[in-house]
Amino acid sequence: MTEYSRRHIMLTLPSLGLAALGASSVVSRRVYAQPTGRGVESEPYPSAWLPEGVRSRFVDNVNGLRVHVLEAGYETPNRPALLLLHGFPELAYSWRNVMVPLAEAGYHVIAPDVRGYGRTTGWSSDYDTDLSPFRRLNKVRDALGLVLAFGHRSVAAVIGHDAGSPLAGWCGITRPDIFPAVVMMSAPFGGTRALPFDTANGPPRTTAAADRPSIYDDLAALPRPRKHYQRYYTTRDANENMWHASQGIHDFIRGYYHFKSADWEGNQPYRLAARTAEEWAKMPNYYIMQLSQGMAETVAEVMPSAAHIAANTWLPDSALQVYAEEYGRTSFQGGLNGYRMGRSGVGVEEVELYAGRTIDQPSMFISGASDWGTYQSPGSFERMQEVACTDMRAVHLVAGAGHWVQQEQAETTSHLLLEFLGGLG
Repeated sequence: MTEYSRRHIMLTLPSLGLAALGASSVVSRRVYAQPTGRGVESEPYPSAWLPEGVRSRFVDNVNGLRVHVLEAGYETPNRPALLLLHGFPELAYSWRNVMVPLAEAGYHVIAPDVRGYGRTTGWSSDYDTDLSPFRRLNKVRDALGLVLAFGHRSVAAVIGHDAGSPLAGWCGITRPDIFPAVVMMSAPFGGTRALPFDTANGPPRTTAAADRPSIYDDLAALPRPRKHYQRYYTTRDANENMWHASQGIHDFIRGYYHFKSADWEGNQPYRLAARTAEEWAKMPNYYIMQLSQGMAETVAEVMPSAAHIAANTWLPDSALQVYAEEYGRTSFQGGLNGYRMGRSGVGVEEVELYAGRTIDQPSMFISGASDWGTYQSPGSFERMQEVACTDMRAVHLVAGAGHWVQQEQAETTSHLLLEFLGGLG
């Protein structure tokens, strides 16, 4: 038995459209993660899941992956390409409502399920797996290989949301020839790491700083003890808590998306004064969680009403069922392994090769006006504009959108992307 299936039992599920599947079966069936390793082949999405003009397909042999891709504008050859990179807990599907407008403007639009997600295979969903394939620059290698596999020498722009935003930034840092324009969404790119400078004649470095309590210790010591969501996502319990949430995976994802959207009235973000536990604790519980709670319990407390759900136009239940079905098959561990890689220190040395590098090609930042993601890392929003990007053409905070800006306000997002692309020389 391979490492990808060693700890899982595959529950066979016929490839059915959602109309045949039904919401209740997505919620009620107790599933185990299907294998996601090398040699595993999934089926394309049913056409009913996608807008007209978007197709689901696979590209083999991309840095060890069989990549699932949503594609638009494929009918006409020699179009300039756009690469769209999603975040967590998202999929290529998260771009569905901006793909057609971009294709209609003349672009070949490519949106993959990135390593660790969806129907892309060739990665491990095991918590105890080797994390090195999930390192930052290997995901850049995934993006580069996919662009070349489609026969493009470069793209018009790379566009990333949430965890896909820093990934897009690193695409721009490492290969500006392939990625000559960069759009980052919801997660500001705070810049590359710095190496020690002018230290040759300085005193020996001490370990005193390492002995001081960390900000995470400070969070746990608050009168109302808290923890940072990214630290929680590195724990063994996180996947089980969300994947087998007591409310069911369908309602868990509904609550998570609602909590971070403009629909939740508590999302009124502002700049934090500093990177301290006291300032961080001002953010909502989905970022700075109660120490005693998992994410499933966190979002259950703000579950929208049936009437609110019925009125939701940006995430109707038919769309939510796609997420529930896909994460129900794979679990969340692939995405969580990306968070774990960041904490592990794996790949730090290769990233430090780019110390001091900036994004010098045209860039843009888009976020929701109700998105705390813009400010969750104090100073990053400002560093992105003042240091990390030397040709930032525009910054947009979109009214009526929270964290899921390309889903909550697809029309406005499409307009802003096309305006930026139209201004490229």
